[in-house]
Amino acid sequence: MTIIIQHNGRIPIYEQIVDQIKRQILKENLQAETKLPSVRVLAKDLRISALTVKKAYDQLEAEGFIETVHGKGSFILPVNAAAKKEEVLVQTQEGFEKVMNKAYQAGITIEEMKEIVTLLIEEKENI
Repeated sequence: MTIIIQHNGRIPIYEQIVDQIKRQILKENLQAETKLPSVRVLAKDLRISALTVKKAYDQLEAEGFIETVHGKGSFILPVNAAAKKEEVLVQTQEGFEKVMNKAYQAGITIEEMKEIVTLLIEEKENI
């Protein structure tokens, strides 16, 4: 499992961990029943506080991505198809929001954005 932390980024470290583990689960790079590194081991590897890793694991558990068994560790849970699709939709929306903000800043109108999206959809349908 690879996790890259940006210490000087705007996103809190625990959120970076959550996002990267979720991404690896959804892309099936981490399979169901895979044991995650212990909180202490991951904290040491990433050179961060164990409390930060614990917070990330707690959030992953609350969202249904992992299960922690006392004394045994944290394990990846099977991902249900609806949850996977919802996560992809959220990521897609976030991507669109970033692109739209950039387009607004550049003076591109909503109509021009609609034309671009329509052209991209048409290209995709013709493949």
